[in-house]
Amino acid sequence: MATTEQGSESNTIFGKQVLLLALICIAAALLYNVWSDDGFSFFSSARPVQLTYVPADFQPNLDEERTLRILAQPEKYRREFDDMVYNFNMALLYHVANRMALPDSLRRRLEPEYKKHHEYLSRLYFNDFVSLKDTTATMYETWYNDNTNQAVQVFNEVAGKYTCFFVTQVMATLINAEGGKLMAKGKNVETPCGIAIQEGLHPMMSRLQKRAEIIDFSASRGLLKERVRKGIAELATYELRSRMGVDKTLQYKLLGFSISETDIRVEAISVIKAGFKLDQYFDVTFSPSKGVVYVKLPPPTILSHEVYPRVDKLDVGFLAGVNEKNMNEPFNELRREFRRDAIENEKVLDKAKMRADSVMQLLLGPVVKSINKKYTLQVRFENVPETMTEDEWRRRGEDGAMPPADIRKTPRDKEKVLAN
Repeated sequence: MATTEQGSESNTIFGKQVLLLALICIAAALLYNVWSDDGFSFFSSARPVQLTYVPADFQPNLDEERTLRILAQPEKYRREFDDMVYNFNMALLYHVANRMALPDSLRRRLEPEYKKHHEYLSRLYFNDFVSLKDTTATMYETWYNDNTNQAVQVFNEVAGKYTCFFVTQVMATLINAEGGKLMAKGKNVETPCGIAIQEGLHPMMSRLQKRAEIIDFSASRGLLKERVRKGIAELATYELRSRMGVDKTLQYKLLGFSISETDIRVEAISVIKAGFKLDQYFDVTFSPSKGVVYVKLPPPTILSHEVYPRVDKLDVGFLAGVNEKNMNEPFNELRREFRRDAIENEKVLDKAKMRADSVMQLLLGPVVKSINKKYTLQVRFENVPETMTEDEWRRRGEDGAMPPADIRKTPRDKEKVLAN
């Protein structure tokens, strides 16, 4: 009986010793994982990635003249714009890979990984760029020596918004650093995002901006050598007249203190005409089965913009005068604000579309009725989403409930609705 009790007590002591030893091992492993950068974790499969940064020069391999020409007219060079974004982003990725000294096996995966993102990225780049840059104001920007230069500034803003995203996504996929640590050593250690922005994007935009200033100067001087005679086919359907002013104060400082000021106040009247360039697109088709004549117009645009500036105040400081740049900047600033207000607040393009239907009914309606009194005329717009108003819905004799106002109908969708 004593022997049995002694054996049971011995087994209990041995079990406690094994448990204590296991706890000591686990504690030692956890401490090692916390205090050592090269440690590991029992609870995560992600391991730290050790990188050695090396010096590298950014090689964008972009034709500056061609790039600036594309940025100045992005809608004309749509495909070239996509190619430019692709080449520039790939150059950024290769530069980051060179600085991080990635092996050739990973560099070969850069392009396939980026291709997974390029389609939607190029669409985002283009849409944001066109929305920020008023592409209908090319002539005016050229006159104020600011067309190409402004295009570079807008592209820098757009690229800065997406560069960090795609560089981080691609690099995280290649080096499997997601959830783990990214340890780096070497000269000028920086995050992949920081390398792409500071060493790639900003230097390239600075080079383009210097070249843009030369191009803008030459283009402005050669804008109108004598006269330009050009045949046009335009339909202006909406006009907006407005008035704005801008105050500007120029300070001249010495040792950080303002010692002289020049006040400039400029007011201007603006006349904007919106409508359609019929030489770009105009089509008339007839559906005998429906008894409908379709008139298709191009998207609405700003056809002309006249600005009549007036200097209402010019109080020149006693230490300095006013140069041509000081005067031109308020003029161009007013012109841009007029256009922005007309498009965003006054919705002149939408109102031009609404007015276009009435004009077409006035011009072509009698012709259609002369063919057959039962025939109707309908206006469509090329590649422009359409919202049908309640008045338009009733005017076309449609039955049933009015569709929700927030539903945007394309011409093809509208045709399906009318067919039903």
